[in-house]
Amino acid sequence: MSDNKNLLSGVRVIESSLLGPGHVATFFADLGADVIKVEPPSGDYIRQMTWPIVEGVSLLHLHTHRGKKSITLNLKSEEGKQLYKDLVKTADVVVEAMRPGSLAKLGLGYEDLKKVNPKIVFATLSGYGATGPYKDMPSHGIAYDTWSGIVQPIEDEKGFKRIPPNMPNVGINVGPMVGAIAILAGVIKARETGEGCEMEMAQSDAAAYMDWYRIETERAYMRPESEVTGNPSDDYVRRPAGLAGMWEGVRYQAYEAKDGHVLFMASEQAFWKNFCEGVGRMDLFEKWPGSKYADHARGNEELQAELKKVFMTKTCNEWLDFATEHNTTIAPFNTPANIGDDPQFQARMGFYPTEQVGCEQLPCPTMAPTLGENTDEVIAEVLGKSADEIAKLREDGALG
Repeated sequence: MSDNKNLLSGVRVIESSLLGPGHVATFFADLGADVIKVEPPSGDYIRQMTWPIVEGVSLLHLHTHRGKKSITLNLKSEEGKQLYKDLVKTADVVVEAMRPGSLAKLGLGYEDLKKVNPKIVFATLSGYGATGPYKDMPSHGIAYDTWSGIVQPIEDEKGFKRIPPNMPNVGINVGPMVGAIAILAGVIKARETGEGCEMEMAQSDAAAYMDWYRIETERAYMRPESEVTGNPSDDYVRRPAGLAGMWEGVRYQAYEAKDGHVLFMASEQAFWKNFCEGVGRMDLFEKWPGSKYADHARGNEELQAELKKVFMTKTCNEWLDFATEHNTTIAPFNTPANIGDDPQFQARMGFYPTEQVGCEQLPCPTMAPTLGENTDEVIAEVLGKSADEIAKLREDGALG
């Protein structure tokens, strides 16, 4: 990331956000864009939201708003609204990361802002988007993952239904990522044509988009088997959609090593042959050579029992070295707790230190701002206001 931190220098984003959707502009900040988070005088309550709380401030804020500037504006005042428009004149993007139409209600929607900056890209990112029957329904967190079918409830030992304890937050993270790509496309087009645009995106859309394989497979399976079959290596029998179809896999499966678990992925015949040669078990290849591609030896418990014994002969690191040496497919099973100790993670990513960004985080530029930390700096440097003018604006209530 350090080599790419200035790729978007010269791009300015004005962000009006609440909670997680503000992550859409974080990608811009990470790449060197000037991201100005405009907050009401009361601030975004993301600073107190969820755990962990690091020296009084949530990790959610420290991560989501890293590398950004925070200013406070009273957008209920005419002076505050004018300052917002003045900022937009200098910007490429306005991010409305909250309920669609929130800025329009203040007279700061796309139709208002394109009058002061025809090149502006106005992007709204919200939970369920600006259309459809759920558009006004409050939501956040994993709602988009339950909506899209990614997450299903489980039952505990007392018979209560619960959220699965180990699961990624897909929609809330991928929505901003996909949104950032769309916004960049808008900026490129605006710089080419001189015309901005308005776009709106939903975190729920992103969750479904990321689970396309299962969703599209289930839809395909609605067609007759004469038209849609399984894989040739499975004699064309349909497997369950997505990774559920991996449950009975043998050459693509988890195996216990001496000190943990590894993922074996020799579904291609060439990788399977290399593995058998490497462990001195060509008898396994001769007995079960498999198909050329996508053959997981599904349901072959005899082979699975043999592989179980083989994998117990080495440690996880020894198996990873083996995979490189013999050109076969083996991967580690890490956890969120130990991924930071993985040498590949350390070589590629690592953590930025607490003293730099407030809490150990994946690579990012600078620490998240306190509420209004950069108000005077932005008003002076971006809008050219003098210290006396800023003092007058504060006295009049425009800055909160």
